[in-house]
Amino acid sequence: MERPDVDQSKRATLRRFAALGAASPLVGLASAEESDSDTPEAIAGYISATPGAHFSKVRDDLQLGTGETQHHLDELESSGVIESRRDGDYRRFFPADQFSEFEQTTLGQLRRETPRRMMIALLDDPTATAGAIADRLGVSRPAVSNCAKTLESAGLLSRADGYSLVDPETILLLLVRYADSFGEDAATLAATAPSLVEYTGGE
Repeated sequence: MERPDVDQSKRATLRRFAALGAASPLVGLASAEESDSDTPEAIAGYISATPGAHFSKVRDDLQLGTGETQHHLDELESSGVIESRRDGDYRRFFPADQFSEFEQTTLGQLRRETPRRMMIALLDDPTATAGAIADRLGVSRPAVSNCAKTLESAGLLSRADGYSLVDPETILLLLVRYADSFGEDAATLAATAPSLVEYTGGE
């Protein structure tokens, strides 16, 4: 049995994300038998605000049970409200028909700490070397190399002449738009985004 304070926290979280769901094009798509519950709209609102989240993150952030989360995700996907794609060991969820395959792949990698921090480093300094990135991230050079291979395989990074992001403007826009759902590094980048526009959008 949940403690009263835990239950209240869960209800407040569900209400907050349900409001997002109700304010989005996803409103009204939950089934009639679920209309007395905030949970379907809360999940829809959460995924709208946190595209690319995987199952465990949806479940844990909304303080739901595993079976409850799976049931509602399945219902929302079957109804065409959300869609999902496999990303290694994860299945990531997105609002339906909102993102291209490249954008979904980008969001999936941005949800991983080291790839996100590496992309942010390259947005800050597109000439950054593997050594400079390793120093900035506080990781080893082999770790940077492995991350670069992952990003290259995902189609987000070129290693033809050093490291360069593929379509940095799209990566920057997604980082800034959903900065609050990523972390402090993304929030810091969002604050300095105007200074990066010339680089990302330049000829």
